[in-house]
Amino acid sequence: MKWLVTAGLAFVALALAGFGLIAVLVIDSDANAADDNIDSKAGGGLRNVPTEFHPWILRADAACKHPEMTPAYLASQLYQESRFNASAVSPAGARGPAQFIDGTWATWGRDYDSNGEISRTDIGDSVMAQGALMCSLLGQAKSSGYTGDPRALALAGYNAGWGRVQEYKGVPPKSFARGETYNYVQLIMSKIPHFEGQTAGLITVTGRGNGPDALRRALDRLGTPYSWGGGTPSGPSTGFCDRANGYLHGKCSASSTAGFDCSSLVQYSYWPTTKLPRVAAAQYGETSHRPVARDQLQPGDLLFWSHGGTSAIYHVALYAGDGKVVHAPRTGRVVEVQPMTAAMPQGDYFGATRP
Repeated sequence: MKWLVTAGLAFVALALAGFGLIAVLVIDSDANAADDNIDSKAGGGLRNVPTEFHPWILRADAACKHPEMTPAYLASQLYQESRFNASAVSPAGARGPAQFIDGTWATWGRDYDSNGEISRTDIGDSVMAQGALMCSLLGQAKSSGYTGDPRALALAGYNAGWGRVQEYKGVPPKSFARGETYNYVQLIMSKIPHFEGQTAGLITVTGRGNGPDALRRALDRLGTPYSWGGGTPSGPSTGFCDRANGYLHGKCSASSTAGFDCSSLVQYSYWPTTKLPRVAAAQYGETSHRPVARDQLQPGDLLFWSHGGTSAIYHVALYAGDGKVVHAPRTGRVVEVQPMTAAMPQGDYFGATRP
C-alpha cells in the first residue's frame, strides 16, 4: 500500500490545500420524547475500526440526513486519510484523523466531545467535523445534476474542493493533480465493504421472526451514543435534559447528541412490525400479557428494571441470548452488549415480556 503523501508528492498536497478543502495523507435510561417522523435512514453496521473511533463514526452518520452516508463510508475515508491515526500530520499541515487544514477546520471544527477544547487531534471533534462536512458535500452532490455516484462526488469535493468538482462537472480526471483526487475517490469507494458489518462479531443471531429481527436491528446500532429523550422509530435523534438526566460533565449532552435512550432503542428495533409505545413503563404495559420466565428467555424478549412496581420501571433492554442484553445504558455510554446481570442492579430486575 502506498497512499502516504511522500516528499515527492508534497507539492501536490500543498497545491490542493491552496484551493481545496483538505490535504490528504494519501494512503437516564428512559425519557418521553415522541416523534411521528418515520422516514428511515439505515446507517448500516461497522467493523474493522478502532474502538475509540466506533461511537464517533456512528454518531456522525446518525447526524446526517442523507442515506448515502453510512458508517463504513466514513470509516473508509478515515482509513485513507490517516489510517485512524489521531496524531497524523501531512506535509501540507493537515492534522488529525480526518486531516483538516487550518482554514477548513475554522469553519467545521466544534467541541463535539465536550472536553473544553476544539482540536483536530481529538477523535470526537475531528470525526464529527468530517461527517458534517461530508454531509454538506453529499447535499451539494445530489443537487448538482452531475452524473456519477454522489458519494464519489462528495469525496472529490473533500479532497480537491467543490470548485474542482464544478470545473470538471464530476470527479476530476486522472490528469488532474497526477491522479491524486481520482485515486483518492477510487480507493475509498473500493474499501467500503471492508468496514461494513452487522454486529462487530459480538453476537450471532439465527432464525427469523419478530424477536430475532428486532435484535438484529438493535445490534446494527452498536456504538450509537446514549441521548436522554433522543431516538425515534426512524433512528437516532437529539434529546433533552430535565433536572437530573441528560447531563455530562455539567453540560446538557442530550441536546447536542444524536442517539437513543433505552426505550427509544427498543421502539426503533421493533418498528414498524410491532409499534411499541415510547417509554419503558408503557412498553411493559403493552406487552405484560405475555410474560417470560427468566429461564425461558429468547432473543428479542424485553427485560425491565424497576425501583418498585410497574409505575417505577426505569429501564428496558433486549435479550441477546447467552445471558446477554443489548441496551442503551445511560448518558456518556453507547448502545452496547452486556451480561444481563451487569446491565442494571440485579435487585431491580422486574421481569421480561415477549412483544
